[in-house]
Amino acid sequence: MESNVHSRSTNKREQNSFRNSWKLIENIILYAAIIAISLPIFIIVHRNLPNFDWIYNLDRILLYILILIILFIIVKFLRKLFVIICLGLLVFLIIESYREGYGFSELAEDYNAMILSMDESNKPQKVLLDKISFYSSDAKILKSIDYTNIMVRNYALNATNKYFKKSQEEVRYRTIIQSFAIFKEINENWNYVHDPIGHEYYAKASESILTQSGDCDDYSILMGACIKIIGGTPRLIYTTGHIYPEIYIGDESDLETINYLIKGKLFPNESKGKRLFYHTDLDGKIWLNLDYMAKYPGGPFYKKEVLGIIDIK
Repeated sequence: MESNVHSRSTNKREQNSFRNSWKLIENIILYAAIIAISLPIFIIVHRNLPNFDWIYNLDRILLYILILIILFIIVKFLRKLFVIICLGLLVFLIIESYREGYGFSELAEDYNAMILSMDESNKPQKVLLDKISFYSSDAKILKSIDYTNIMVRNYALNATNKYFKKSQEEVRYRTIIQSFAIFKEINENWNYVHDPIGHEYYAKASESILTQSGDCDDYSILMGACIKIIGGTPRLIYTTGHIYPEIYIGDESDLETINYLIKGKLFPNESKGKRLFYHTDLDGKIWLNLDYMAKYPGGPFYKKEVLGIIDIK
């Protein structure tokens, strides 16, 4: 009898311990989500309210605290739904991180880029809506990167046959060298033409092949599509009033070789006495600048800050 009572008491303590541990995990997840949600909301409200210029910015501190309180109240009533959503997101990120897809580091970079972009913009709510809207500029740009189009493939292959054929015998860096050949073909023939005033037009890559003309996003779309179809890994970078392509070249161990290829063999005149410009991700991945204003791969940034990233899947 005493043994059964002791066993039930032990089980109850274990159950209570499990419930307390699970509740702690829930709280950590929910508090982290609340803080992440509160920042973009604060930027939007802060930008659209008059500044009272209180000492030590107390008006903005109180505003942020008020936003946190409102979010806590909402989460309290919708706790189960929030937990399910957050856990689903965590499972997705864990799986994608394992598959080297869209994982935690990519989410952190996109979130930081969005916050910076909202902070820089006069209309931060538009930046947020663009990020979460299916019809955002990101979605339109991705739709325009029609790299499976036969015209895009033929154009890319012709560029790889036109330049650096001997250097392409370097098997390890063949795709990167071929991507540099594509850069040379597009960069040397591109004619910059503005979009209509007040209207953003995103030309498909297959369309730009016919004209070799357009603005920075059209150039980036074409570059991204051509590199993608030959097996390279491109991405597009947003900065203030500008967008440009980058290519993944490896890590620090690959950078020295790429530097030699560009300066010593492929673009010796254009890069003479100059350095390479690139971005390094949190996990050490290096992305080389391919902007149309750079006359060699890794040429100077037109604008250095990164306000947004479009991964081409």
